[in-house]
Amino acid sequence: MFSIVSKIGNFIKWMLVAIFAGSILLVWFYKYVPVYVSPLMFIRTCEQVNRGEQIRWHHQWVDLEDISPNLPLAVMACEDQNFFNHSGFDWEAIQKVIEERTEGERFRGGSTISQQTAKNVFLFPTSSSGKLAWFRKGVEACFTVLIEFMWDKHRIMEVYLNTIEMGNGIYGAQAVAQNNFGCDAKDLTRNQCAMIAITLPNPLKMDSAAPTNYMYKRQSWCIKQMKWLGSFPSREEYEKKEKGQGNESEK
Repeated sequence: MFSIVSKIGNFIKWMLVAIFAGSILLVWFYKYVPVYVSPLMFIRTCEQVNRGEQIRWHHQWVDLEDISPNLPLAVMACEDQNFFNHSGFDWEAIQKVIEERTEGERFRGGSTISQQTAKNVFLFPTSSSGKLAWFRKGVEACFTVLIEFMWDKHRIMEVYLNTIEMGNGIYGAQAVAQNNFGCDAKDLTRNQCAMIAITLPNPLKMDSAAPTNYMYKRQSWCIKQMKWLGSFPSREEYEKKEKGQGNESEK
């Protein structure tokens, strides 16, 4: 009996080691290779088939340099203003969410762009509760740590902007630019980028091609936040800034 239990324990241990090693390998792989498909894309396609609808799957990978710099700035303004200052988790935002829940207010999400990227690329989005929800959050946290360690901030933003759902069957910056605005991602205006960014919490209900009065108000708020943030730094600018801060801290 003891021998069987020991074998089962060893099997589980090595299975967990294999899963963790596979996760590291997958994150390393996507550090260099474009993400052409995601679990959410497959799920949405299955939902369309089940409803008897025509399949809508619009997605085209483009490099970050081929996306208007207004778009990463807009999503930072709406989703994660501390994107360049945290290591995957914005504890200040999480604390605010906890306080809102405690006070019974309508709360917003506390997920960073890094966390959303980990969830979009590596996990199947399902509604879960209880222990399963905590397990999913744990797995999401592991992938968040891995991508923050193995990728730079610009790679995280690049993958995010190419995989995030931006409408019904629309995934990524190039697809939403072509389908909703008739242009390429690099040609999106500041106003268009702000409109896209404010739809991200619920892109199936808020259509950036057909904005409501509420969406215009949110767009104005987003543009103000973008002005406050300034600009989205290039890789060279960010690395130069990080190097300068590192030299100052050594002094």
